[in-house]
Amino acid sequence: MIKNVAIIGLGLLGGSVGLAAAKHLPDITTTGYDAAPDVRAKAAELALVGTVCETLAETVRDADLVVLCVPVGAMRNAAGGLKGLLKQGAIVSDVGSSKQSVLDDLRAELPGQIIIPAHPVAGTEQSGPDAGFATLFTGRWCILTPPAGADEDAVTALTAFWQGLGAKTEIMEAAHHDLVLAVTSHIPHLIAYTIVGTASDLEDVTRSEVIKYSAGGFRDFTRIAASDPVMWRDVFLQNKGAVLEMLGRFTEDLTAMQRAIRSGDGETLEELFERTRKIRRSIIEQGQDDAAPDFGRDH
Repeated sequence: MIKNVAIIGLGLLGGSVGLAAAKHLPDITTTGYDAAPDVRAKAAELALVGTVCETLAETVRDADLVVLCVPVGAMRNAAGGLKGLLKQGAIVSDVGSSKQSVLDDLRAELPGQIIIPAHPVAGTEQSGPDAGFATLFTGRWCILTPPAGADEDAVTALTAFWQGLGAKTEIMEAAHHDLVLAVTSHIPHLIAYTIVGTASDLEDVTRSEVIKYSAGGFRDFTRIAASDPVMWRDVFLQNKGAVLEMLGRFTEDLTAMQRAIRSGDGETLEELFERTRKIRRSIIEQGQDDAAPDFGRDH
């Protein structure tokens, strides 16, 4: 049973874990820590966790579960700071968007500890302690990637914890997770960062025109491209194998599109657009997005 949860990193995801636990799992005690004193102060003001601590040792002293909510590039350093501080049987997990690198880092720094990486597939383009909210995980997937031979009771307990926060859960191998997320999350973010950067660099279109006349497609790219730069820098570097594999496939498909446009091959274009339209409908049918016009935005 997980009774005491320590959250390391009190930004969007860490703060949301704390708020969701308070809302949905009131019997669980939460402690929290962030390396930045101003973030700790803000987290205490917003009551993101039950107790904001001033040291790692105090934060994790009684923890049954430690959730590392730091960029994946900082995961090894964060895990190293936990050496000798955890009680026997404590589960160490995370919320990172790449899983194989996290698993390798946590096992290297905390040998003998119960390590079960996790990835709640939820978030916004906002970051920092002000960005967290209690319903972030409601109806969203959380993918657990336990290593082979992981403690089954610990996997069950962590699964129950995430379900208690409102998430749907799935078990997946870390390497497979990284391929799936490279397609569904990482490459879309890379495209968004690139297209917005391209638009801002155009010499014959002013930046003010790009902003003023942004159509729906470009506007949605800018929302994605507003995501935390440090977090996404680390995701691309830590999951570069899967990202480069999927980027190579995307480049091939993009070249085929260029060829179809250049040659006036409308049949190829329409066939692709029909296939992608069906995927959009499937996402809506599975409750992963809103079918309302303009993505359900209020006006």
